[in-house]
Amino acid sequence: MPSPESSETLAEGTLISHLLELRTRLLRSVVAVLIVTVPAMLYANDLFGFVARPLIKVLPKGSAMISTSVMAPLTTPFKLAFYVALISAMPYVLYQVWAFIAPGLYRHEKRFAMPLLVSSIALFYAGITFCYYVIFPIMFAFFTATTPPGVQMMTDMTQYLDFVLVLFLAFGIAFEIPVAIVLLVITGLVKVETLTRNRGYVLIGVFVQAAVIVPPDVLSQTVMALPMYALYEFGILMARILSKRRATDRAEQQNEEKAGD
Repeated sequence: MPSPESSETLAEGTLISHLLELRTRLLRSVVAVLIVTVPAMLYANDLFGFVARPLIKVLPKGSAMISTSVMAPLTTPFKLAFYVALISAMPYVLYQVWAFIAPGLYRHEKRFAMPLLVSSIALFYAGITFCYYVIFPIMFAFFTATTPPGVQMMTDMTQYLDFVLVLFLAFGIAFEIPVAIVLLVITGLVKVETLTRNRGYVLIGVFVQAAVIVPPDVLSQTVMALPMYALYEFGILMARILSKRRATDRAEQQNEEKAGD
């Protein structure tokens, strides 16, 4: 039987090894972001031009995006470049997180965790893409069409970037609905039957959220609300499939344990 001193020494060694591994994972993540940041900085102006294109396309003739700060033409594209690098390196960063926690997971937990991780990344990118190619053209066309007579629309580049970054984040998170539903069901916090029964409330909720985020016209709200509700239904479907699979795996494991006894 090990002595208390040896057990304490073993626990301290294990803690130190975990901390060292955590430091290594964090350093790799930071280095990855910095590596991607370098080319993003070199093409910072091109990146900003790409992000600003949906608004510039619909600006009235003679209007242009402006800068109300002396440093903004330099700092704003660099700010965008950093966020682009961070988002681009996110799969590698999340892989480092996964590599750190995976040894402590059971086999059946790994089987569910990895697909959820990959799905969350893909859905976040899908939300950003949907926002840029679908929502922005409708939204900015609405904004420019409702400009009062005598007012020339000249948007500040820094305010524009802050606005689109918030929307990118909002749509990226909104597209995580299926992953959130699956996690809620797997952890036992919510039952699939409860989610199915509350479909009507969810439909009202997504339209309310769409009314808060996008312009107050029916078309823009519908364009955002319908995909969100479709993702909710997709999440319920995936939760049903995974719940059945977990029940099957649990039954097989119990049968194996009985056979071993």
